[in-house]
Amino acid sequence: MHSVRFTAETSSDGVVERDFTVGEVPGVLWSSASTSDHAPLVLMAHSGGQHKRAPGILARAHRFVTGCGFNVAAIDAPGHGDRPRTAEDERRVAVLREAQAAGAPLGPVVVGIHIDLAARAVPEWQATLDTLQDLPEIGAEAPIGFWGIMQGTGIGVPLTAVEPRIAAAVFGCLGHESLTEAAAQITVPIEFLLQWDDEHIERQSGLALFDAFASKEKTLHANSGGHSDMPGFESDSATRFFARHLGRVATTPA
Repeated sequence: MHSVRFTAETSSDGVVERDFTVGEVPGVLWSSASTSDHAPLVLMAHSGGQHKRAPGILARAHRFVTGCGFNVAAIDAPGHGDRPRTAEDERRVAVLREAQAAGAPLGPVVVGIHIDLAARAVPEWQATLDTLQDLPEIGAEAPIGFWGIMQGTGIGVPLTAVEPRIAAAVFGCLGHESLTEAAAQITVPIEFLLQWDDEHIERQSGLALFDAFASKEKTLHANSGGHSDMPGFESDSATRFFARHLGRVATTPA
């Protein structure tokens, strides 16, 4: 069993940021400088081609910490960020770029990438969660949430389907029948984000994925705009969502 190894620490604006590794998987843990022990933990998965410190991940992590006192953890997906690509990763990326250059549908290519990544990333997330729960400031009793859109949904839906410790999740900007079986196993509260004019994800595919979740409480947020046009206010909505379900009071950003 792996243990967490912290490699660097910085602090700014009341947020403590610690680099860590679990085995060969690099990650970041953000915490409040003044939070109490056993604060809820939100796991955040980045989108395709990004990394654990992508601007959107960093901004949301700080929002969750300062707004609710959460702990937040992100790791690099296989072949992303500080992790080397395998020959198969390189092949899949080349196929994706060829499809983009040709203006061909990206869905079939992306689905294959996500299935492969999820098979590798789900055990890594579970190992990371195991080790973070061993930390005295988190502990086994801390409520767990998951946030991930686009590729983060491709990994997060299979993870949430098999991980009973996750109590609430935010997904979105993705849809495909390959995820509906896993979605049907998920009963925790869900907030699902959909870009109505998404040029990469068919609207009906996203709606079908939302419909497949077995959760009694699930909310669909549909916004106008393309794949990368997610409104900034959705970060505040996600903060309120996790505050309701993980047991914290959300504060309004300054």
